[in-house]
Amino acid sequence: MPIDESRTFLPVRIAVLTVSDTRGLAEDRSGDTLVARLTEAGHVLADRRIEKDDVETIVSRLHAWIGDPDVDCIITTGGTGVTGRDVTPEAIEQVAEKMIPGFGELFRMLSYQTIGTSTVQSRACACVSHGTYIFALPGSTGAVKDGWDGILRDQLDSRHRPCNFVELMPRLLER
Repeated sequence: MPIDESRTFLPVRIAVLTVSDTRGLAEDRSGDTLVARLTEAGHVLADRRIEKDDVETIVSRLHAWIGDPDVDCIITTGGTGVTGRDVTPEAIEQVAEKMIPGFGELFRMLSYQTIGTSTVQSRACACVSHGTYIFALPGSTGAVKDGWDGILRDQLDSRHRPCNFVELMPRLLER
């Protein structure tokens, strides 16, 4: 889909959360990939953290960023699989006001082109909570690339046509 160069680019303030029991910042390649892509696109890294695979810990971090006026969007990486420790979607469900089911569906469609039927093991998801977008991607660098390059790069670009998530931001809190 086209980028309308006649429109003004509006940078989004994005917080990045890596969910992992085993990684620190030095080993967080998927987080590094995401940060590089969002800053290269002209967005602002609002914050970056690594949290353990624990629902309450993830929910607490999400609430902190949802309540922060300097965060427009949260992108998580990790914890979206089907093992017992994968709890990112459960944490997101606890903070979600509106789910965005098409995000996970489109992510799996794009991922299928890369990893085939293994994509069914991903529970990538998205929602809106108190005016903040939350997108959950799997923890591999390939998944981050699929999610950013195939969906988020365009949907978080205010110039993308025919529509994008950025132009909806002023209306997310409407009742």
